[in-house]
Amino acid sequence: MLTYFQATVIGAVQGVTELFPISSLGHSVLVAAWLGGDWKKLVSSGESETGTPYLAFVVALHVATAVALLGYYWRDWHAIIVGFVTTLRTRRLDTVPQRLAWLIVIATIPVGVLGPLLEHPLHALLAAPIYASVFLTLNGVVLIVGEGLRRRNEPSLAEYGRRFALREARSGTLTVQPDTRRQTDRPLAALGVRDAVGIGFAQVGALLTGFSRAGLTMVGGLWRGLEHEHAAKFAFLLATPAILGAGLLEMPELVGPRTDGIRGPVLVGAIVSGVSSWLAVRFLERYFQTHKLLPFAIYCLVAGSLSIVRFS
Repeated sequence: MLTYFQATVIGAVQGVTELFPISSLGHSVLVAAWLGGDWKKLVSSGESETGTPYLAFVVALHVATAVALLGYYWRDWHAIIVGFVTTLRTRRLDTVPQRLAWLIVIATIPVGVLGPLLEHPLHALLAAPIYASVFLTLNGVVLIVGEGLRRRNEPSLAEYGRRFALREARSGTLTVQPDTRRQTDRPLAALGVRDAVGIGFAQVGALLTGFSRAGLTMVGGLWRGLEHEHAAKFAFLLATPAILGAGLLEMPELVGPRTDGIRGPVLVGAIVSGVSSWLAVRFLERYFQTHKLLPFAIYCLVAGSLSIVRFS
């Protein structure tokens, strides 16, 4: 049975690690494996079988994280949704939110297609702590490679302005709204279709236990020339429909009979996950204005290597 203490701890871990580039799924496996006992039984059952109470609990945590992201970026999402609806009517991309809307749609297609097909088989096959340890270590390597790609292709704000100006000239109508927050999204709107597809396929790698959705998506953004703060914001925006969609698909597990007797802990864990996700995205949005991925990469390398030694 899931206890309130377990729900609180796992909810906090999920909320933070889902947005930090260090893999929430990998930590849900490794933290339980390190603690052992009832913790290990709880998580290993949930990762290897479908229709378990723990699976329903994980669904609740993911939905809570998605709700926290929607709440934190509600102004952005309002503009993006309005922009998307407007483009359906006018068939034009005249504003930054309108371009962002379609970039998010395009970048979500890879995980939207491959996620339902591969998520459960991969989690069942690679749920063992040793696999999570190896992939967490590789996640650290990928983050370091991402930093190298950024230094190699480091663009200036002037270059971003040049790219966007070229897109404005080609469309003849593309404009930037006067809102200061919208102006900060200008580099995101300068991405092209191929950029969005590349970042979208990077997100698919998070289906492997130990790879971080946020981390891989950020590396994809850095590879396409974004600064850290812009790559992080696009990662969080892109994660919202993916996490929410996956959670809604599994919603029958959450309201089914398998949650009888644990709905209290599930609710507490979801609340903790939502609050910790809110705090995590608030911290990271400011952190990546002046900092890089290297500390997270070092953490993944150390934690993953120690876990490999422990579980090999």
